[in-house]
Amino acid sequence: MRMSAPGSNTMPPRSFTACAALPAEGAHLSWGGPAFSKSGEAKNRPLRKPRAPRFMRRRFSSRGFTLLELLLVVAIIAVASAGVSFALRDSGQTQLEREAQRLAALLESGRARSLTSGVPVRWHTTASGFVFEGLAAGTLPDAWLAQGIAAVGSVSLLLGPEPVIAPQSVRLVLTSQPGRSLSVMTDGVRPFSVQSVERAEGAP
Repeated sequence: MRMSAPGSNTMPPRSFTACAALPAEGAHLSWGGPAFSKSGEAKNRPLRKPRAPRFMRRRFSSRGFTLLELLLVVAIIAVASAGVSFALRDSGQTQLEREAQRLAALLESGRARSLTSGVPVRWHTTASGFVFEGLAAGTLPDAWLAQGIAAVGSVSLLLGPEPVIAPQSVRLVLTSQPGRSLSVMTDGVRPFSVQSVERAEGAP
């Protein structure tokens, strides 16, 4: 190994080789330190901002709601509001409609049994509900399902055994609200059906 004499500007070959390996514009520090230009002047480089981890970048980029999400929330609120309005519907009127539909079905059943058996069947009201005369006890129900339902007056309907019967009707009311009522009626040929009182009074 050759040694340079004191005061000489010569450097060992290894030093030249190491310097030649540096980039032309100078060594760049990974932490953003000053870099040296070709003239040897230091250039100030801005510090690099540390990048957030990938899972944090995904989390930050997903902030806010999209239009589809907002529409979905509005739809859910609308459905919930509709459910509340149905739940708040007057339960008394609902019970009256249910009892009227049930009575129409029972009268048609008694009419069919009278026609097939040839035995006259008569439906009339009682203090506790109603009864089908001409059928064995327990064949058809004899009471209202809901409380507060009653038939106006002492009503008696002849259901057979003739296939064509006289026009007949019975009016059901809510005892707590007498102003609300429905009529179960037939013209003698068509089946029993539920109609409003106004329509029943205007029927021929």
